[in-house]
Amino acid sequence: MSVSQSEFHSALRAPDRTIPIGLTDALNQTAEKRFNVYRNNVATSLMDALESSFPVTQRLLGTENFRNIARDFQWTRPPSTPLMMHYGEGFPEHLETLPALARFPYLGDVARLEIALRQSYHAADSTAIDPATLQTPDLINARFEFAPAMRIISSPWPVLSIWRFNTQEGAGKPVAKSENVLVTRPDFDPVPIEITAADTALIGALLAREPLSEALTAAQNTDPNHDFSHILGHLLVGRAITDIQFKET
Repeated sequence: MSVSQSEFHSALRAPDRTIPIGLTDALNQTAEKRFNVYRNNVATSLMDALESSFPVTQRLLGTENFRNIARDFQWTRPPSTPLMMHYGEGFPEHLETLPALARFPYLGDVARLEIALRQSYHAADSTAIDPATLQTPDLINARFEFAPAMRIISSPWPVLSIWRFNTQEGAGKPVAKSENVLVTRPDFDPVPIEITAADTALIGALLAREPLSEALTAAQNTDPNHDFSHILGHLLVGRAITDIQFKET
C-alpha cells in the first residue's frame, strides 16, 4: 500500500500520531523507528530556526515558555519553503492569538521587528543612488525606488527600545510610547533606527509610488513641522534609495 504525500506530511506534523499505514523501509518492514527519528529531526530543526530567528522574543518569554509556544506553532504552521531563513513569518500573529500573552501586547510587534531585521539581512543586494542625483530642480516630481533590504515597522509600543534593551549593553530601559522603526542595510548587517510618524507617512507614500510632492504632503499632514532633510539623510546613510524616476509626459 502506497502512502500519499498528504498522509505523510500530516503524520510528520503531529508528534503523537501513528505512522502512516503502509510506510515501510527498503526491507518492506514497518518504518516506525526511522519515521519517528525523522519526525524528531524535523521538529528539532524547526525549533532551532525559531530560536535563531526570535532571540529577543525568546528572552522576553523565557526559554521554556518560548519553546512550548514555538512547539505548538511549528506543528500548526509548517514551513511554506525549504529555506529556513524565512520560517516563522506567522509567528507574531500566533503570539497575539494566545490568551495567556494578552498582558504582553507588545510581543507580536517585537517579533515583527525581528522578522524585519532577518528579512533585511537576507534581502537581495542593491546599488545605492549617488546623492548628487538628487540635486535636480524637478526632484519634487520624482518617484523613489528603494533597496529590497529596507523595512518599516510601526507600533504603538516601544519595540525598538525593547529590542535594544535586550541586545545592547547599556541601553536605556524602554519608556511606554509608540515607535516607528526604519531598517536599512548600509553594509553587511541591518541597522534599525527610530523615525517619526511623519517620516513613516512620507516613506509609505513613496513606497506606494507617489511623487515626492504627495509624500511631503502626507508627512506634513502628520506633522506640519516635518523636516524632510532629516529623514533623507537617514535614507542616504542607510543606502536605501536606489533610483529616482520621473513620470513620462
